[in-house]
Amino acid sequence: MELEKFSIPATNRFASLYLQQQQPVTDYFHYQITDSDVYRKRVNDLQKRTFQREKLVECIDQYMERFPRSEKVEESLLKLKHDGVVVIGGQQAGLLTGPLYSVHKIISIIALANQQERELGVPVIPVFWIAGEDHDYQEINHVFAFDEGKVNKLSYQEKNVDKQMVSGMSFDKDKMNTWIRSVFESFGETVHTKKLLAMVERAVQSSMTIVDLFSYIVMEMFKDYGLLIIDSADSSLRQIERPFFQQLLEKNETITKNLLFQQETIKVDGFEPMIDATEFSMNLFIQHNGERMLLERTEEGAKSKGAKKRWSIYELNNTLRSAPESFSNNVVTRPMMQEWLFPTLAFIAGPGEIAYWGELKKSFECMGLKMPPIIPRQNITILERDIEKLLGEFNETPEKVIQHGLLQEKNAFISSLKDESLHDAIHGVKEKLISQYGDITNLTETHDKGLMPLVEKNLAFHLKQLQFLEERIVKSNLLKETISIKKYDRVIASLQPNGVPQERIWNVFYYLNKHGLHFIHELTSLSYSWDGRHNLVKM
Repeated sequence: MELEKFSIPATNRFASLYLQQQQPVTDYFHYQITDSDVYRKRVNDLQKRTFQREKLVECIDQYMERFPRSEKVEESLLKLKHDGVVVIGGQQAGLLTGPLYSVHKIISIIALANQQERELGVPVIPVFWIAGEDHDYQEINHVFAFDEGKVNKLSYQEKNVDKQMVSGMSFDKDKMNTWIRSVFESFGETVHTKKLLAMVERAVQSSMTIVDLFSYIVMEMFKDYGLLIIDSADSSLRQIERPFFQQLLEKNETITKNLLFQQETIKVDGFEPMIDATEFSMNLFIQHNGERMLLERTEEGAKSKGAKKRWSIYELNNTLRSAPESFSNNVVTRPMMQEWLFPTLAFIAGPGEIAYWGELKKSFECMGLKMPPIIPRQNITILERDIEKLLGEFNETPEKVIQHGLLQEKNAFISSLKDESLHDAIHGVKEKLISQYGDITNLTETHDKGLMPLVEKNLAFHLKQLQFLEERIVKSNLLKETISIKKYDRVIASLQPNGVPQERIWNVFYYLNKHGLHFIHELTSLSYSWDGRHNLVKM
């Protein structure tokens, strides 16, 4: 692998300004990430706080027991138990790990943890927080494959999963294995396929839920890097979190007021808030009869959004005491819970996360917390050798195609195939035909107006035949250039599929199937920098 770097603007203006550390965006955060001492300052701040390290390590250790492990994992648990700090980030539990950006985020966490452990001389542990409490199954139940010039969505469906937390979603193992084999068939068989399929089928056999399956595959790929993982919906973790959930319940109105105040500030500065909130938002979910419900504040206590169910303050507190696993966080309170639990040196974030974290500063402060340094994850595009060769044929650069795509150039090429002289000749025949039918129309109208519809129908028939002739000629030209058009489709699909970045569509197993599991280790071992530039990885 070879690594090249270049600058590409972030996908939203807020994130772009954050990458450049420009005001007013920097005012929305507690740390300036371009400060050369930012991590030492953060370590000093963390040393003033206490954490439930033993309980947390016991919980993570217990959660990870059923997944692949290594000596590095055991070392990370010991570091966290004593005085280690963590680099942390999270994502939903996508099937087969979901889009590439999930893998990019894990690699970013590992890379920054390794770098800062060397530079600070303190133990730094990579931690991946799986958002198992999320319930949008349609976001995670598919992968994409390239077929005949199109990007095809391959979905896996399970019944009765609406409004369930992903952490509780079980699956039919035979059905899952059948779906996985169909995914690999779409990739095409290689020398690596058999080994990968065996690994994934072991993961399926060892898993009960969608989150289990995700966790097993992630640890199979990253266990040698000392990565720790935890499901945010783990019931043992909820027991540790109970005191902070109590604080979130008691201060929910203050948290929301601070959030709305921060959002108004952001609006004045010309940005659109990302978080959907009202003055009645409690920023917590509760599980009731198998359904995850968003809580809204009432005078008596709370109600579910849509008012299906109501709770008194006593009932909420009693549920928290007896069944803390019933509660879960939303986009506002999850970052606070994470900060309360972990001695966080840095949080690794995508562009959208950076934008919504910018709305949370005041809410953090009202809970007596500071946001950790928010570090943009590495943006990575994988450039395969055959795609690089095609770019050379088109005289295009990866940087340009990654930013702007190649659709305009493809359409220009197709337009160039049009025979203008033939088009003009057919157009001339059409004009003459219309003119001559004008004479026929005048004569027919004089002799028998009843024949007029027949004349019009006859003209339309001839014009349609001419149009059909031209389309067939164009199609014939396109068929002659099918190979060239498919080359454009291949480059577009690889670097900007569906008009979006590669990392949002393609799945890591496409590349593992071509290059083997060592692909992950090579990708993780590259020398990443934290200057906001884009990483082009040449295969």
